[in-house]
Amino acid sequence: MINKLLHYNYLSRYLIWATDVFLSVVATLLSYLFLNYLVHINIVPGIALLFLLWSMVFSIFWTWVTKTYDGIIRHATVTEFVRIIYAMLLKAVSLLVISFFIFEHVGNFVLAIITLDFVISVFLLMLMRTTVATFYYSVVSSGGSGTMNTMIFSSEDESAVSLANYLRTADTQYNMVGFLTRDPHKNNYRMLGHKFFYIDSMENIQPLFEKYKINCLLFTSKDDLHSDDEIFNYGLKHNISMRIAPMADVSEEQASIQLRSIQIEDLLGRNEIKINLKEIDNLLKDMTVMVTGAAGSIGSELCRQLCKFHLKQLIMVDFSETALYEINMELTKRYPNNKITSIISDVRNSSRMEANIRDYRPDYIFHAAAYKHVPMMELYPCEAVRANVLGTMTVADLAVKYGVQKFIMISTDKAVHPSSVMGASKRIAEMYVQSYGNAIKEGKMQGKTSFITTRFGNVLGSNGSVIPLFRKQIEKGGPVTVTDPDIIRYFMTIPEACRLVLEAAYLGEGNDVFVFDMGKPVKIIDLARRMIELSGLIPDKDIKITFTGLRPGEKLYEELLRKSESDLPTENPMIFRAESIKLDYQEVRKALEHLIDCSYHEDKRATVQTMKDIVSDYKSMHSVYEQLDKVQQ
Repeated sequence: MINKLLHYNYLSRYLIWATDVFLSVVATLLSYLFLNYLVHINIVPGIALLFLLWSMVFSIFWTWVTKTYDGIIRHATVTEFVRIIYAMLLKAVSLLVISFFIFEHVGNFVLAIITLDFVISVFLLMLMRTTVATFYYSVVSSGGSGTMNTMIFSSEDESAVSLANYLRTADTQYNMVGFLTRDPHKNNYRMLGHKFFYIDSMENIQPLFEKYKINCLLFTSKDDLHSDDEIFNYGLKHNISMRIAPMADVSEEQASIQLRSIQIEDLLGRNEIKINLKEIDNLLKDMTVMVTGAAGSIGSELCRQLCKFHLKQLIMVDFSETALYEINMELTKRYPNNKITSIISDVRNSSRMEANIRDYRPDYIFHAAAYKHVPMMELYPCEAVRANVLGTMTVADLAVKYGVQKFIMISTDKAVHPSSVMGASKRIAEMYVQSYGNAIKEGKMQGKTSFITTRFGNVLGSNGSVIPLFRKQIEKGGPVTVTDPDIIRYFMTIPEACRLVLEAAYLGEGNDVFVFDMGKPVKIIDLARRMIELSGLIPDKDIKITFTGLRPGEKLYEELLRKSESDLPTENPMIFRAESIKLDYQEVRKALEHLIDCSYHEDKRATVQTMKDIVSDYKSMHSVYEQLDKVQQ
């Protein structure tokens, strides 16, 4: 019976309309009987009946005009109540006018009937809606199938109200019990009819959850997740369903609530990163922007965020046909008014890239194209050199030739004191753009292009990230493989990293190296355990964790600055400016041309040896190329 009630959609509008009219006429009758009982004024029964008839006519007419029956009763809001007041007020005015024709004399008695009729009508129509809503939610809370007794934890009242209203109006399975708070001033306060429950210590949370049979806890933002580990860990330990409902951006700058399960990215991401959107928009307004590697994890997110600005045109360049097609379809659908062009092209192909840059004349180039997988590049160092070094040189040279204003290179923390082929190749690419920027700045080379390097650590969800690997292993029942129990990494979400890249593009004035504040380091073993727990399983019991040893080129920890670099603050506290090392452009170019020549001979050993000659602090770890370091010593 309960399930039938819960799955019954809505009462008929005509039934609601008839009920409103009936209650309105009843209010008129009650007003007349009550006042007649008090005053004992004799009114001809026919006249009284005519008055009731006109009451019914006006009730039908004004409830139809104001559409009091349009709202869903169990989700009645202030708007519906205002409609009722308008309808009954108009009915009262109409009765007053018609009274001059019905009665010989309109005195205090008739005025009193009409006034009392208005009050009782409004009361009865509101009472009906409140009763239906109360009955519905009492049925839900009494144990309807699939319902969960839910509490909301939020530090922001506005967010909590939005989520509570969403739970009421979205026909969800959540039975709202109250709000959980750490603020003693809110204890026993009520909001939207729901009580605040103050938690001063974890000792009193268990009896509270047991008393109200709480089996679901909702958070309104990542900030709340990060601000109270105790509550989250309690929910994780006691198998309470926990979800997050951040305000999610949708097209055309509207916002909606997207209630979803908590993921590891929510726990590792920091508080929301603020960037100067207005200044970035002013910088990029009516500009043509090119993104290389546009179909990759970083490049595609950069394109998504760039589409929110008032660009003249976005040029997406990538070598992967399928991936480029997918991001092109996504963005053209989400931003139909934007001018978006997709180009299949390899950054290593100088003639093809020259045609692209010559034809479209970009004002800004975000260079995200690169090979990034550390163990794979240990196997294919020649490919790493051609993609990461030659590709960067090609695009950088063309940027200067065709007057690009800013060239923003996406680098990595693995370029700092590199231990892998991939890290060394990115470091060499950094050296080239920095030396080129210095040469232009000092007047040794002609050009107006400003070179900006952005350097950050691991991004969650990127290609090759450990997160998707752990997720697949957990889905298959384990084991989850961790390379070393002591390995640590810095993490940042892809959108966070791209926002900071855009901010760096705004802050950069020429030949700048920007490093991002990556927050607190995370032990990979702790990451694995937390992901298993989020899946409702127990580490080392339901899912085993095994250690496989460090992979070729892998470090225990990463750095963002070289020892010879110093970090200087910028106007954004999340971004630091590193002082770039002065390098002679001609010497760097000559060394890199020799390196690229080695890579085309497919001589892996000679290629890596040349990389070590160029990057003096490149020391291989857990790699066959460690032998080269021993020879040098």
